[in-house]
Amino acid sequence: MKTMTRTLLMLAALMLCGCSGDNNEVMAQTRQEKLQITIDGKTRQATLVDNAATQELVARLQQSPVTLSLDTNGSFEIWGPLGFSLPTSNQQITAQPGDIILYSGSNICLFCGSNSWSYTRLGHIDGMTEAELRTFLHIGESGISVTLSLAGATAVRSIPASSASSDEYIALNGMRTSHPGRGIYIKNGKKVII
Repeated sequence: MKTMTRTLLMLAALMLCGCSGDNNEVMAQTRQEKLQITIDGKTRQATLVDNAATQELVARLQQSPVTLSLDTNGSFEIWGPLGFSLPTSNQQITAQPGDIILYSGSNICLFCGSNSWSYTRLGHIDGMTEAELRTFLHIGESGISVTLSLAGATAVRSIPASSASSDEYIALNGMRTSHPGRGIYIKNGKKVII
């Protein structure tokens, strides 16, 4: 019994770590999503909740980052159009500093204060005080350029080997580059560690 258990554990470990170079598709493990918010060259991470809106947002961000122009509203948030709609699951919420909210299905709100309304919660900016949020979000300004992207390796489910040129590397978040930094990439359908 002990030998069989050990054999099964070794087989499971090999299946998780293995990556066949003969396949036309490369599979990557998934991990918890972290949203990156970049404003004026400063990036902060946010933890996303798990709902239909965030699942669709993550799918869009796996294709490419999204840059928005947001405006201050009432000194407690910056907000503006996403440029696309997401599914809603609105509830009466009192948003708190750091909350990321979907409003009316197509607008995003980043809070440094509080407000009660019927919203869909998207997530929360990690580890910032209200004062730090006010500075980071440029409260009081308009036309604030905000870029949303994904942090780290996420859900690259498959990449056909023929979809990249021979000098191109594909990061585990799906971004393509000819000049990779340190990390794990896919090149010519095979896993490459740099």
